[in-house]
Amino acid sequence: MTRQFHSALNRMALFTAFLLAGLILFYGPFLRVAAANVFLNGIIIGTTIFGIGLCFVEMFKLLPEYKWARAYFSGRKNAALPPRLLRPVALILRARPVRISATTLNGMLEMILNRFEDSRESVRYITNTLIFLGLLGTFWGLILTVGGFSDLIGALDFSDEAVLQNMQAGLTRPLSGMATAFTSSLMGLAGSLTIGFLGLQVQLAQNAIFREVEDYLSAHTSVVTADTVATILPQINDNIREIKDTFTE
Repeated sequence: MTRQFHSALNRMALFTAFLLAGLILFYGPFLRVAAANVFLNGIIIGTTIFGIGLCFVEMFKLLPEYKWARAYFSGRKNAALPPRLLRPVALILRARPVRISATTLNGMLEMILNRFEDSRESVRYITNTLIFLGLLGTFWGLILTVGGFSDLIGALDFSDEAVLQNMQAGLTRPLSGMATAFTSSLMGLAGSLTIGFLGLQVQLAQNAIFREVEDYLSAHTSVVTADTVATILPQINDNIREIKDTFTE
């Protein structure tokens, strides 16, 4: 678990560092792309930055869970309780004996999976929002392009000798619409890929913790065998018979 958790955190840090280095290296082209539509591209950039920060926050929230799991599995049963994801499991393990039943194991694992899924919903929503913003910019740009060409053709007078100059001057709006469509699509997809990669690293770190907890709990689970059932059933039948005799009397 230690290696997998740290590997996911290191990949996030390296990816973000490469991303910042690329933005610094291609600072001029990036500004030209963003300036095609400052309003929409600014929203996409802001959403991407927020998503990156959220992924790191979710990763650092796993650190207390990770430290508790390492401490508990190494034998320190009185380790400080984890704050959020594994807290119910830690409380159950404190209140119950070392060995648990298979039913309790399934309930614990399902509880952990549900909490992990809930913690990933925000990252998924931001990824989908970036894709939506990119598509919104595409359609917005296409509307501006089609409307600009329609206005340009309707305003041209082909009998005028300056028709080429007028056409050149009127191409500004359609071309700006195309720039909006392409740049917003590019930035929306780039942002969604960035958040998707970082969210994947958070999920890998969560899976590493989950597998470790699953292995530990499975090793301390009591499984009812056929011999155990054969031993218990006569006792249950005797108790039922005694209860019937009591009520009969």
